[in-house]
Amino acid sequence: MTACPADPNVLAQLSRLAEVMHTLREQCPWDAEQTHESLMTYLIEETAEVVEAVEAGSDAEIVEELGDLLLQVFFHAEIATERGAFTLGDVAGQVADKLIARHPYVYAHQSVPVDPWSSWERKKRVEKSRESCVDGIPDTLSSLARANKAVTRIRSHEIDLALNQTPITAEEAGQAILDVVARAQACHVDPEQAVRAATRILEAHARHKERQSGEECDDQ
Repeated sequence: MTACPADPNVLAQLSRLAEVMHTLREQCPWDAEQTHESLMTYLIEETAEVVEAVEAGSDAEIVEELGDLLLQVFFHAEIATERGAFTLGDVAGQVADKLIARHPYVYAHQSVPVDPWSSWERKKRVEKSRESCVDGIPDTLSSLARANKAVTRIRSHEIDLALNQTPITAEEAGQAILDVVARAQACHVDPEQAVRAATRILEAHARHKERQSGEECDDQ
């Protein structure tokens, strides 16, 4: 049976973790000296380990790695609480408010959109006052992840850039990408930089299309 979010044991364990984190910040020299910046490498590592556990691990491994990632959230919130910036409650409250606002078909009895993902992206763009659908994509993403995010947003906003939609399986996609990497390496081309450069060009084309569309609307 799935545990209810208000399950007393769930709340008790989250409260226990918060207390443990608070105690460690006060009594463990290593924990006490950590900052948001010093924890970045651990946050990245723990995220990668969650991905690895989901892809190849058992449920027990997923539980362990999700716990390590959850610890990072509690750690950052504890540091912020100490300097009076925000609390763990602020973090949880904000994401809950955001989820409710972006799901009006669940919480406001509106019709379910034909494309929920596209609806999500459009609401997110309005909330963050972004001029372009490709604004706000983290520079720290790998080039492939950034390219995927850019293409996803461009399609979600129905920007006509004639992107390739030829059907392909996961195995075919992986092999095709690997083949291109091999060809690039043989020609002394850095595939990471090549994809990043191509993605920047794609994003520039998207912004140009958006400006054109805006100008057409203004003229009408």
